[in-house]
Amino acid sequence: MADEAGKRDDTVVIKKYANRRLYNTRSSSYITLDHLAKMTREGVDYKVIDAKTGADITHQILTQIIMEEESTGEQMLPVNFLRQLISMYGNSMQSLIPHYLEASMENFCANQAKLRKSFEDSLGNNPLAKLAEQNMAIFKAAATAFMPGGAAEKPAASAPPSDELSSLREQMAEMQRKLDALGK
Repeated sequence: MADEAGKRDDTVVIKKYANRRLYNTRSSSYITLDHLAKMTREGVDYKVIDAKTGADITHQILTQIIMEEESTGEQMLPVNFLRQLISMYGNSMQSLIPHYLEASMENFCANQAKLRKSFEDSLGNNPLAKLAEQNMAIFKAAATAFMPGGAAEKPAASAPPSDELSSLREQMAEMQRKLDALGK
């Protein structure tokens, strides 16, 4: 129960007035649908209520944001998907669709995070990334040597062992040969 109370405290309440204006009760300011879209992207939890009736209209506002995004930006929802979604209304499976879509989106986001981490990890093991890092260290050492008073300081980075450097040079030469062959 304490977690639920804490979660409710973190939820920003947005009031929607009859004049279609949205009021953020936390910041005491009027906002737009664009602000709500930005809050959604930032992971801010909010709830939109009708100021007159007190009804929770978060679902309608989120749907409205999607409509705005689809009409002004690059469309993300394919026409066939929208047709299939509409055809599910009134279907006996309608109650299962929200849970299925939510689980699918959670899996998509989890896979996206795994892919991003895998890509970042592979860059760390990339010999070209290591070579670029070494080149930057050499460049910084050369730059400090030409700066007044810089020659007195020795660079902290040590040069790579000659066998590792020659291995990297061979790899670069092989890559250059392949690029030259592709260019012909």
